[in-house]
Amino acid sequence: MKQALTGSGPGDLGRRLVGRRVELGLTRRQVADRAGMASGYLRYLEETPAVAPAIGTLARLADALHTSVAALTGGDVDLPPGRSRASRTAELVELDVEECWRRLSTHGVGRLGVITAEGVTILPVNYTVVDGAIAFRTDPGSVPSQVLGRRVAFEADRIDDVFRQGWSVLVRGRAREVTQPDAVRRLTEESYSEPWAGGRRDLWVRVDPVEITGRLIRERQAGG
Repeated sequence: MKQALTGSGPGDLGRRLVGRRVELGLTRRQVADRAGMASGYLRYLEETPAVAPAIGTLARLADALHTSVAALTGGDVDLPPGRSRASRTAELVELDVEECWRRLSTHGVGRLGVITAEGVTILPVNYTVVDGAIAFRTDPGSVPSQVLGRRVAFEADRIDDVFRQGWSVLVRGRAREVTQPDAVRRLTEESYSEPWAGGRRDLWVRVDPVEITGRLIRERQAGG
């Protein structure tokens, strides 16, 4: 029995398989062994557009990649994370500063909080971590550009519905424009990707941290 994929176009399953595999640092062979299939078949699934494997195959791949069938097929794209029931044995753990920066890693999408004339405003931004600071680029005159010279809050998180765990890191600091040509060039070279919203964005903003805190939700450790 075949099951149609619910992604947004041909090759969605393959891209999600590769993306999750790379995220976990696994080789194709390792994933294939975990899923009990030939690596050649996994390659076929990753590289062939519009494939529709059986639901059992998808379930084995989801288990091997520590995710869900919905995530692999794009069925949860338009749904917010954290919809699964919380674990009854969960515990909340504070993260130290070093672990907070590790979680933020070097890039991603986070939320910028600032008080504007309209009130408290939360904005999603593509960010990069460089030299112990948060940096993002925007369009001069845009709402994110209004944070220059102000105290702001920046937050990034990750929720894993399958394992019912996740983390959140909050950075408080002051935003300033990056103007030195060498610094701008370095940020441009080290930025992971173009802004998801597209368009021309030539203004680099840097948030120099004053305080950073983080929390981790996980299963309670044995003996804890």
